[in-house]
Amino acid sequence: MVVTVPLVVWQLSKPLSLQRHGTSRMHHIFLHDPVILNFLCLYRSLATMMKFRRVEVILILAILSFLLVLFHYPPCSNNVPTEEKPSPVHILILSSWRSGSSFTGQLFSQHPSVFYLMEPAWHVWIKMYQNSAKVLHMAVRDLVRSVFLCDMSVFDAYMSSERKKSDLFQWETSRALCSPPACDSFSRSDIISAVNCKTLCSKYPFSKVEEACKTYSHIVVKEVRFFDLKVLYPLLTDPSLNLKIIHLVRDPRAVFRSRENTVAELKYDTDIVVRSQKMRKIEPYNTMQVVCQSNVEMYKAGRQDVPSFLKDRYLMVRYEDIVRDPLTKTAEMYRFAELNFTPELQKWVHNITHGKGQGAQFVIGSRDALRVSQAWRKTLPFQKIEKVQNVCKDAMNLLGYRLLQSEEEQKDMSLDLLFAQNSSE
Repeated sequence: MVVTVPLVVWQLSKPLSLQRHGTSRMHHIFLHDPVILNFLCLYRSLATMMKFRRVEVILILAILSFLLVLFHYPPCSNNVPTEEKPSPVHILILSSWRSGSSFTGQLFSQHPSVFYLMEPAWHVWIKMYQNSAKVLHMAVRDLVRSVFLCDMSVFDAYMSSERKKSDLFQWETSRALCSPPACDSFSRSDIISAVNCKTLCSKYPFSKVEEACKTYSHIVVKEVRFFDLKVLYPLLTDPSLNLKIIHLVRDPRAVFRSRENTVAELKYDTDIVVRSQKMRKIEPYNTMQVVCQSNVEMYKAGRQDVPSFLKDRYLMVRYEDIVRDPLTKTAEMYRFAELNFTPELQKWVHNITHGKGQGAQFVIGSRDALRVSQAWRKTLPFQKIEKVQNVCKDAMNLLGYRLLQSEEEQKDMSLDLLFAQNSSE
């Protein structure tokens, strides 16, 4: 030991060019710590001057003590390890057209912790219009996954390279794209209307979409272009995602009535939906049949035949339950999504569901949401109601909607058309 330690110390105190190559922790510390290097230089000077063995032994013991302390208690560093940033929570709102999904999407979009996009797969369907919904499932799934990972280069395949943020479908419905860093006209805590956002935030580059996405703890996507929950299994088992699914449904009779008012706007999507059914004549009841059947299959996959990876990650919500008790149902969805329901948001939710307005497509304003949700009972002919019930009977029974037996029942507004849902089903 008396001979070995001085040799080691002497070797380590040599210039770096004279050392043997090594990557051990000891070499790294000795060759990079100026305090230790100074100490070694001092030792060399003393050892040269003092050739008495007694002094050498004392120096060796001092060095050994120093090394023992050094390796047992690592030196302090200014590079204090920081806690890892928690993985974002990913929420996919699955629904169908005219089912209250734009309204439900806004309940999430206005939350200051949420980055929200409304139907980004619209770009896939526009670009690949000649295909059926089933064929497009994979492309839609891949796009949604990339959005959840804030990789917006996925839009390269569907949009111009010269695109701006305002070229993204319904971008103005996203509060996150109307506040920093995507837009400087509002603060992140503001409740921002789509109209005001579109006026003030339309000229920003598309790169702001990805930049903004990376600053949020929750990423929420609302989509109406999935018809099979099993298509999403690869995303639910993807270790890079923390995905939860909210399945939003609405009374098919109300959906049908709302679709009648927007036939021209929905024609493009309707053609794709029914194309896979190989129907010669496209009728509104054909579309309703496809929508209702997909709701049945998704509900069964999420609540009855549940794979282990989907446990506690699927929540079915009826639009009618939201408008009947908006604060309670919003709180339930927020808990599921791991979001806080702030007093400011509670006040806003109450206000937008208790106004006098009728509401309009993609525009969320103050309205009497409960009255709007029941308006179909006063305007839809009973003959049409019977046809809708005929193609959607299974879905209505499964999801808890009462079938009407007569026009008298239809007009009797005291008759509740909702059955209680068993959460354990």
